[in-house]
Amino acid sequence: MDNIKIILNDYFRAWNDAFVSKSEEEIRAFMSKNFIGHWAHSDIDVPMQYKYDYDIKNVLEQYGNANKSFEPTAITERQDGKQIIVLGRETNIINDIPYRAQCMLIWEKEDAKWKLLREYIELER
Repeated sequence: MDNIKIILNDYFRAWNDAFVSKSEEEIRAFMSKNFIGHWAHSDIDVPMQYKYDYDIKNVLEQYGNANKSFEPTAITERQDGKQIIVLGRETNIINDIPYRAQCMLIWEKEDAKWKLLREYIELER
């Protein structure tokens, strides 16, 4: 389980590096080719769905001064340790304004590396 905490730190550090570089390559290296994400908040009825090939570069270019952090609240293995479910709270600081979200990240072992298979993000607002 300690290994997944290192992976999480590296993943969110990749996001923070990408906010500066505007390059998505380091982020995408953490993602499974089968990745599917869902993003929502209280004002929308149906979460937005996105897949591995979504335009991360466009997302990065929308943010000037930004930083992501993540606090895990639960980490659970499943499928005999082949997958790990991480629940937690993500905080994005964008131009000094915090935006918090509840998250569920599902990581899966692919070619001996942990890859992000799915993410569910619900903005707290």
